[in-house]
Amino acid sequence: MTQKLWTKNYILITMASALGSAGAIAGGFALSFFVFDETGSTLASAFVAFIQLIPYTFVPILVSPFMDRLPRKSFLIAGDIINGVLYAAMGAWLFFFEFTYAGYLGISFLLACLGSIDELAFTSLYPDLIPHGAEQKGYAVSSMIYPVLRVILMPLAGILLDTLGVSLLLLGQSVLSLAAAITESFIRVDERQRKHQDVYSLRAWGQDIQKAFRYLKKERGMLSMYEYMAVTNGVGRGYAPILVAFFRTAPGLSAAMYSFFSVVEFAGRTLGSTVQYRINIPNKKKYGFAFLVYQVYDFMDMCLLWLPYPLMLANRGICGFLGSNSAIMRESAVQRYIPSELRARVNAFNNVLMTVGASFFALLIGFLGEVLDYRWCVTISGAISVLASWLLIWGRRKDVRKVYEAETQTDGTD
Repeated sequence: MTQKLWTKNYILITMASALGSAGAIAGGFALSFFVFDETGSTLASAFVAFIQLIPYTFVPILVSPFMDRLPRKSFLIAGDIINGVLYAAMGAWLFFFEFTYAGYLGISFLLACLGSIDELAFTSLYPDLIPHGAEQKGYAVSSMIYPVLRVILMPLAGILLDTLGVSLLLLGQSVLSLAAAITESFIRVDERQRKHQDVYSLRAWGQDIQKAFRYLKKERGMLSMYEYMAVTNGVGRGYAPILVAFFRTAPGLSAAMYSFFSVVEFAGRTLGSTVQYRINIPNKKKYGFAFLVYQVYDFMDMCLLWLPYPLMLANRGICGFLGSNSAIMRESAVQRYIPSELRARVNAFNNVLMTVGASFFALLIGFLGEVLDYRWCVTISGAISVLASWLLIWGRRKDVRKVYEAETQTDGTD
């Protein structure tokens, strides 16, 4: 029987997510401009982004076995508290002392480590806070939080940066992180601790990791979905600088025109999330719908830069709508399908795979941008995603379909 979505736990985790996202958006915006203002170097800013990416390649794998044995809520609360303390320390330092690039690199690395842990804890705990049968609506709400806040807060952060300065903005982010931790502390969830008689050892850690790998080896549908998302998300992040370069160099286009891509994508994603919240798609139809969306989305990428500007905007709006629909269905199906005792480790593998994919395709597509027309770079990127969807989603359709259709049947493992 389907229960109502807006339980006390779900309201609390949604509030905490909104508080944390608001702080991250405002603080991240302020710091990105602040670093460039202080260094005057795009390379220095890019290196910060690179440093922040490194922890996502190994921290989830190191931490996930512990997270599957211990209460995940504790990881979530502790991460937000430490995050709040660090941002308060940064704000106080910049208020009284001068900026140091080396120090900022170090604290960026530490914050990225915390961010990877927090993301893993949230992803692994969130399914346990959604009432049975309301998964699709739950993930529809979750998918709207970040883009809505981003549209609201990005202009506001720009104004506050100029009027208040980066120090006060970081102190504000600290307050929001601590408020998120306090909100999470009121969540009541029965997290059964995995009992083990022996002291946890390196050998036990290795066995836990091996168990997750054996699970993924057996669940070919899950692995195929993860591999496809690593490719398509990696390609999307890889051609983002190509779009910037194209709008900077193509006659009649400008950076302001490119900025409207975010607006129409936001509108499309919001509409898609609303549809998923209002309309329940039967499990039997989800695989076919998802595969159709992948084909249309990737084709839209292939033709994006060959279109006149008004059709480019329409293209991004449609992709936002379709992408939101498929992401919500996929996430709700996958998280309910994974056994609770393995969820952190399996999600950790996905996080690492996505990071590696993003890094690889950023370099590959960046290289193509040096030797090919920008339009062909984006077309090739879309073609890579099309090939991946046929090989991994259609080629293993029996296994992938099982994940979608078994969404509500495996909940008993929690």
